[in-house]
Amino acid sequence: MQVFWFFPTHGDGRYLGSAEGARTVDHDYLAQIARAADTLGFDGALIPTGRSCEDPWVTAASLIPHTRRLKFLVAVRPGIMSPTVAARMAASFDRHSNGRLLVNVVAGGDPVELAGDGSWLQHDERYEAAAEFLTIWKGVMAGEKVDLDGKHIQVKDAQLLFPPVSKPWPPLYFGGSSSAAHDLAAEHVEVYLSWGEPPAEVARKIADVRQRAARHGRSVRFGIRLHVIVRETNAAAWAAADELISKLDDATIANAQRTLSRADSEGQRRMAALHGGQRDKLEISPNLWAGIGLVRGGAGTALVGDGPTVAARMQEYADLGIDTFVFSGYPHLDEAYRVAELLFPHLPGKGKAASAAGFSSPVGEIMANQHAPAAAAAS
Repeated sequence: MQVFWFFPTHGDGRYLGSAEGARTVDHDYLAQIARAADTLGFDGALIPTGRSCEDPWVTAASLIPHTRRLKFLVAVRPGIMSPTVAARMAASFDRHSNGRLLVNVVAGGDPVELAGDGSWLQHDERYEAAAEFLTIWKGVMAGEKVDLDGKHIQVKDAQLLFPPVSKPWPPLYFGGSSSAAHDLAAEHVEVYLSWGEPPAEVARKIADVRQRAARHGRSVRFGIRLHVIVRETNAAAWAAADELISKLDDATIANAQRTLSRADSEGQRRMAALHGGQRDKLEISPNLWAGIGLVRGGAGTALVGDGPTVAARMQEYADLGIDTFVFSGYPHLDEAYRVAELLFPHLPGKGKAASAAGFSSPVGEIMANQHAPAAAAAS
């Protein structure tokens, strides 16, 4: 079971849809999150992409020296980026980070934003272009010379002179809920990511991708993208969920839903259907809460509960075949610590991840008359 965290390069704060409690997301803050995720035992971190975010490649590269083992899940955008330029970027990052790159293939998105970036392809055409992109990208990454006269991309004698550390290439992650997206995942990627839908829906998606991958003689791993709200008790966790959306008014929700509805994304449609723009039925499955999707695009659900409860819900997904959980929480620096302290002790292989980074007293701060270990006695 791998657990990833998230870099909030589009903003962070204590409340959704409100400037109250908002934080300045500058490089110092992102470096704090990077160091925390690295030392607390998270396996990797996702960096979002889009015009509302800082550039993911520049951001990720700037955080390499602030970390030692953390892997970076960074987006490539077929249809916007050249596959050979993207391959050079990825290979350089992989070498400079000593093999700590994971690649997030983002083929979908908001048509208005895509038009602003010069992409006018329709929904299924974007996945056709992504398949051509990945054929070239994987070929040059593996040391081949590639010629392709595709419907959307043409290259001749494409090659990469400086290969990546990861062989044959940094692992490819990808999420999408349409039939075209499942075809792309089945043929090209190592890890298929679902947004956080109820387990029965996730099981159906996993089964479909597995079946399609088998027709290519391939197998695919699976992950899930969720938010998490973990507290010492279930009651405290649900209170924190309510507080997170306590500053939202109906007009803000309605405006957000109008904006999100213009996307031709099947995944976004499914996220919106979970809550229907209403506050009254947000627990859509035991401990799975859809409140974040009222105003946030993309992943809109959170696991809510105390550590043992959230761990049990994660195990339900793991039993379906999920081995990677990509989490986030508001504010991201604070919540990284809560996840490590309250959830990690209940996950296999994670219980001692944070304490392994350095000295940790079993009684918190050493107080008068307590036995002080030698490492703490001089403080």
